[in-house]
Amino acid sequence: MILLEPNSYVLEETLLARFNSEKPEVVDITLVDFDNVIYHVQTSAEQRTLLNLSVEMKYFNEVCAYGAKSILQREYGDYLVPVANSQYQITLQFNLEQLPADKAGLAKHVSMLKRNVLASPFIRAFEYWESQQEGAGPLMATHYRENEAIYVQAQQDRVTVIFSTLFQEEVDRVLGKVFLQEFVDARRQAAIQNAPQVFYSSREAPLEIRHLPGLRQDESVGYVSFVLFPRHFADAEVREKTISQIQLFRDYLHYHIKCAKAYMHSRMRTRVKEFLKVINRAKPDRTTAASEKRTASGRYFRPQFRQSSATSPQQVEGEW
Repeated sequence: MILLEPNSYVLEETLLARFNSEKPEVVDITLVDFDNVIYHVQTSAEQRTLLNLSVEMKYFNEVCAYGAKSILQREYGDYLVPVANSQYQITLQFNLEQLPADKAGLAKHVSMLKRNVLASPFIRAFEYWESQQEGAGPLMATHYRENEAIYVQAQQDRVTVIFSTLFQEEVDRVLGKVFLQEFVDARRQAAIQNAPQVFYSSREAPLEIRHLPGLRQDESVGYVSFVLFPRHFADAEVREKTISQIQLFRDYLHYHIKCAKAYMHSRMRTRVKEFLKVINRAKPDRTTAASEKRTASGRYFRPQFRQSSATSPQQVEGEW
């Protein structure tokens, strides 16, 4: 079991290798992250000291309505440049000759780009709660995957986060339902009362999003609702940790499903090997069976050969 981090580890290692390289080289690397996010790291032969990082996010236009551009400007304003390729929505440019002293910290910070962009609806919901406005805030939907979305809505005393997750296979559907039900049951244990409330529903969408058009309501779709209380986001440090952890819920769910399937397959292979050993032991010994003979009455006897003391040829005696 591995611990998933909110940043892209492969992007961090790729950038750090380019930052620490003594001789700038021509680079053209494409990386893929969770939620179908694509990173393109590139330098041109004419300007090898300028490293461009282009990012493709299919849900970028949605999160822009929740303040994603202001977050990008705040976190990466010194490196933002106009997008040259329409395939990508974000482009950062780094001058390899004018990097800060903490190159590892810069690579780590840039690898958090997807997390920071996707945090915009959560930050908007927490700000609505802090404003102490009456009634529920706007429902913010982010379709971060095909046929899957995150819904965030702030209320006076809580923030509700709803995940719609799609299971492509029947086995994944069964295992996912078991795991999601465990989330609900685990919340009832006294040891983890500080965790958010969790509700799971299959097919039927929660009340907060039931009015939305186009929602799928079949056995392949499940809805998981997290209820965040002020203790989960009132403090700034706790708020950042909450955002990072709740974004990884869908990745953790499918990761555990794949681990469970791999474990069951390994156990089945082990059991098959044991069965094959039993079958092989049950097979009769062909050498022994060929040397055994029957008498007229059906009894077995095994011929034994011995050297006679007489000068006549060897005699065969059959002993019962």
